[in-house]
Amino acid sequence: MNHWRTKKLATMAMLCTLSFIAAAVLRFPIVLFLRYDPKDVIIAIGGMLYGPWASFAITLIVSALQMFTVSGTGILGFLMNVVSSCSFACTASFFYKRKKKFSSAVLGLLCGWGCQVVIMMFWNYLIAPIYMGYPREEIVKLLLPAFLPFNLIKGGFNAGITIFLYKPVILVLKSSGLIPPER
Repeated sequence: MNHWRTKKLATMAMLCTLSFIAAAVLRFPIVLFLRYDPKDVIIAIGGMLYGPWASFAITLIVSALQMFTVSGTGILGFLMNVVSSCSFACTASFFYKRKKKFSSAVLGLLCGWGCQVVIMMFWNYLIAPIYMGYPREEIVKLLLPAFLPFNLIKGGFNAGITIFLYKPVILVLKSSGLIPPER
């Protein structure tokens, strides 16, 4: 087996672990009952390293781990986590994969942010009444004053932190020999 494939697998496992820890430990409230965790930053970095499929794989693994450990929302929470994280990280990594430049990273992260906000507004309308146990009319009343600001703040944090951390993380991974020097 190619040693870079083994290192890629090890790096992705490490990113899954870090992302899960971020989701389990680094959570804090932003708007009402909605809590932010920085797992999407790590998932986006994984996608920028290895492409959108890596973001998708990391998202599935971390969301499943969350569902069975720290989340109380079951399969619907799993679904919401997958949709939210993939809409941000897969979009960002898609743009960055096409042209690995700082401007592409910024464009991808901005597009991922916008995509996450729009998609999660729809999914919050659709799924939140089921897993929160509220009538849809109550959720509709929360869309603009709670869900929209939360998703805007969450996406902004994700994009900003990812831009700030990407280069230092790449330098550490290169110096440790976990990724090829040409990345």
